[in-house]
Formats: sequence, C-alpha cells, structure tokens
Amino acid sequence: MKVVLKITGPMLDLVRRDLARPHFFARERVGFLTAGAAAAPGGLMLLVRGYVPVADEDYEVAPGVGARIGSNAMRKAAQSAYRPASTLLHVHTHGGRGLPGFSGVDLKSGNEFVPGFFQSCPKMPHGLLVLSDNGATGLLWLEPGKPSVSIDRFIRVDQPIVEQWGAKYELA
Repeated sequence: MKVVLKITGPMLDLVRRDLARPHFFARERVGFLTAGAAAAPGGLMLLVRGYVPVADEDYEVAPGVGARIGSNAMRKAAQSAYRPASTLLHVHTHGGRGLPGFSGVDLKSGNEFVPGFFQSCPKMPHGLLVLSDNGATGLLWLEPGKPSVSIDRFIRVDQPIVEQWGAKYELA
C-alpha cells in the first residue's frame, strides 16, 4: 500500500515556524496535524486540514528527551480530530537538510501513544511525522494493534488557481 500526504505550502510554512519557536525548558516543540483520508489508486491519500500547536503550559519537564507533553495536549489534539473525523499526526522537527529519521525515543513513544488516537477516531489512520528543513518522514498506523506503514510520498501544494471557474445556469 502506498501512502501519500498532501499539505499546502502555507500550512507547512506555519508548522515549521511554530516548531522552530523556542520553549523555556523543552529542547524542541511538537504539534499535531489533522487530515482527511481517502482511498487512492493503490493506497491512501492524506489531505492535511489543520494544525494544532502544543501550548507552552502543556509541556512537561523531562530530562533525557527533547520534549514531553502531558495529557492536556493529547486531549486537545484528540478533540481537534473528533469532528470532522480526522487522521491525527504527531509532528516535530529535527531540523537540518535531507531525509530526517525517527530517533529511538520517537519510535518508542509513538508506539505507546498513537494507539490512543484510535479511541477518539477509531476508523481513521493515525501516525507520526518528523520534518527536516526540506524533507519529511512518516509512519502511519491503519488500525490499532497492527504494524505501522511508511508514508511514501509528501506533496507540498503551492500552485494557486489564478482563474475562477464557474457555471452559468438558466432557470427553466
């Protein structure tokens, strides 16, 4: 199965700006993307709908990890994915250029908290993303208790439509 994620350029820029902000004790920031999911030829298409930043007060002091967030942050993210039913993607950045990779901590904690996303949106896939300055890597769980699959392709959508299309109708 091929998984493709599409995100608008302005949304991706917003996410990167938010994740680059310093926090007074956490060494990195995290956030959540919400996305619609649709069957596509040979796989699944994820269309990013929104971004939920983690509030400063929802980070917890945790030596040994870049950032730890509390149950308030998870609750807010789950609520944002409830209606409309959305895929929930935990996102953070490792900076730099090139294809980023998940750390051992990323994979261990993701395996622990992603299954909880299925409680609020059981019929949607959920996952993790890590960004660099010019790339992304992602994992997606299609259902709880099953292994994750890779997000195979990321598409930044930037081209605006400069023409307006419409139809003229005659009333009969």
